[in-house]
Amino acid sequence: MFDLDLIKKTYENFGPRIEKAREVLKKPLTLSEKILYTHLFEPEKVTEFKRGVDYVDFAPDRVAMQDATAQMALLQFMNSGRDRTAVPSTVHCDHLIQASVGGRTDLKFALESNKEVFDFLESVSNKYGIGFWKPGAGIIHQVVLENYAFPGGMMIGTDSHTVNAGGLGMVAIGVGGADAVDVMAGMAWELKFPKLIGVKLTGKLNGWTAPKDIILKVAGILTVKGGTGAIIEYFGEGAKSLSATGKGTICNMGAEVGATTSTFGYDESMERYLRATERSEVADLANGIKEHLTADSEVYANPEKYFDQVIEIDLNKLEPHLNGPFTPDLATPISKVAEAAKKNGWPTKIEVGLIGSCTNSSYEDISRAASLAQQAVDKKLKTKSEFTITPGSEQVRYTIERDGFIDIFEKIGASVFANACGPCIGQWNRPGAEKGEKNTIVHSFNRNFSKRADGNPNTHAFVASPELVTALAIAGNITFNPMTDKLINEDGQEVVLDPPTGMELPEKGFAVEDAGYQAPAADGSAVSVAVSPDSGRLQLLSPFDPWDGKNLNGARLLIKAAGKCTTDHISMAGPWLRFRGHLDNISNNMLIGAVNAFNNETNKVKNQLNGSYDEVPKVQRAYKAANIPTVVVGDHNYGEGSSREHAAMEPRHLGVKAVIVKSFARIHETNLKKQGMLGLTFVNEDDYDKIQEDDKFNFVDLSEFAPGKPLHVELVHADGSKQLIELNHTYNAQQIEWYKAGSALNLIKQQNN
Repeated sequence: MFDLDLIKKTYENFGPRIEKAREVLKKPLTLSEKILYTHLFEPEKVTEFKRGVDYVDFAPDRVAMQDATAQMALLQFMNSGRDRTAVPSTVHCDHLIQASVGGRTDLKFALESNKEVFDFLESVSNKYGIGFWKPGAGIIHQVVLENYAFPGGMMIGTDSHTVNAGGLGMVAIGVGGADAVDVMAGMAWELKFPKLIGVKLTGKLNGWTAPKDIILKVAGILTVKGGTGAIIEYFGEGAKSLSATGKGTICNMGAEVGATTSTFGYDESMERYLRATERSEVADLANGIKEHLTADSEVYANPEKYFDQVIEIDLNKLEPHLNGPFTPDLATPISKVAEAAKKNGWPTKIEVGLIGSCTNSSYEDISRAASLAQQAVDKKLKTKSEFTITPGSEQVRYTIERDGFIDIFEKIGASVFANACGPCIGQWNRPGAEKGEKNTIVHSFNRNFSKRADGNPNTHAFVASPELVTALAIAGNITFNPMTDKLINEDGQEVVLDPPTGMELPEKGFAVEDAGYQAPAADGSAVSVAVSPDSGRLQLLSPFDPWDGKNLNGARLLIKAAGKCTTDHISMAGPWLRFRGHLDNISNNMLIGAVNAFNNETNKVKNQLNGSYDEVPKVQRAYKAANIPTVVVGDHNYGEGSSREHAAMEPRHLGVKAVIVKSFARIHETNLKKQGMLGLTFVNEDDYDKIQEDDKFNFVDLSEFAPGKPLHVELVHADGSKQLIELNHTYNAQQIEWYKAGSALNLIKQQNN
């Protein structure tokens, strides 16, 4: 049991703080508002914050970090001047284990090849009072749900899918490492007060539909940027009918619509899950204030009055969905897939079906998929596609092995990977991927961007529920509709797959021999953290230079990115994960996936110093060596996807001064600000088209940088002509101080000295 005293204290303050907020706002409150107002950094300063406008300081209850992002976050924290974290914090080693042969073999190889990084994370955690979850313990979000998430709490995590904890009624938000450092250093965490989207669920899931289909449907409605700057709050009888882990799946993929987070009100399914994971004391405490752990009744009775947008979904009519390829919001009901595949030229043969990941690796998910695998055995069906399972935690893996599910999967030829992120984040050694052949895979993960799973830009990845992925893998074709279509078994007979069945929670309870947790030293003062100066994996950080207070003139264009430019495009994962603790080395992947608008190629931009074309990092290093500032230009929703702050730190490290786009994804914009970068948006989006390859940029009024005041940039074209464009920004006074200091961390150090 973790954090029981913290939870007691949080709940003791809950009622009084909610009453205070209700008095000030003079209206009923949503659940999201209750959690936000009870976690103000200065709880006595309650005012009516304007949604989508006001920046507000919050005090999250805890911080969670996965190993890839924890390296840079903790390298920054080491410079904060603190001896111990101010709030409970954890590190989870889940990203650096490559899926290749099988769970045990892959884990052994990861322990050997990443020993330097794991030793660093373990020693830093030990020194600063941070809980350490060893490699193989499981994926951060599943482990958090099993051990730390609690109704009404607020947490931040250095991974965009931190939002998974909304399945237990939290406001859990993905952030960059610099934000985590703020909270671990005892400072306020700043967030623009979110807008609120209400999703009313009526009816009940049945047959082939699963909680995953709800968020796949929502993604189709909102698109990848429709939730930006908003919390999605689910409610209604349909919401109450879902399991806690099903709710977690829905919240997890809220990151794919850009939502700040997603959450559900406390109900009996959450109580059941808390008790099943040996947290009955937390369930008892939550029951004591359960009226505060959901929205006021008036809100759900008249949602249009209290939410900025309301979506209603009838679960009785919901159809299983297959989303993709290349984007998680291209939503297609399974009955329409054959038609869409023919129209779009999608390869219909499925090479691999993959289930698991932080999104869908609960006991319920695995049990329902296993019921279909057992049908395949019983009905003499041979699985047409390769099939893999990635358990979310050692607790889940141990329990499903005890209950015979792994044996069932192995009977249909499945491979079980380690309890880690694996293929979901590109940590997949897929044979033949380097050939770049056009092919299709289906998975129950959350993202399906080009190259994400296996590095092959021609892999068409589709997202579905574990149940549908299993059925499609058995059939071997994405056009198969299990609700209507038949299969031919090994005896030549026509058979149908019955709808999946499963159990919300294990009848015998969860079990595990070693969950993988390591507590920190009570006194870490004697613990040493060694980073070799010759290391290629770890590098101590040097502070970024502060702003000189002058206008920025003569900046060159590094790249004008065309179309979708996610954090995967800006700082790829996969094999690059090994450099997450070494800023200079990982900067060699900066923007190598972005498409150059002037030649429609990746990793090939013009060096204005000599007119040649070369790789983006090499060209930028040439500018840095010549002390020439540069600018990156982008399209809509720039920085969509992972919370990885490397996508902001790499350009900053190599000398990029400003990023100018049509619009930003929330986390990436914040990460740029934290690192002392200019993140700006076109007032007139058509000005994007005015940017030419050989342009120079003069920021004519940067010296007057102030909140709410647009900036102006003079474009100097190669022919000597000039154009003035206007740029918006969202920097408040505090964030401008970050810029002046060179980074938010520089400012923290100044304040602690």
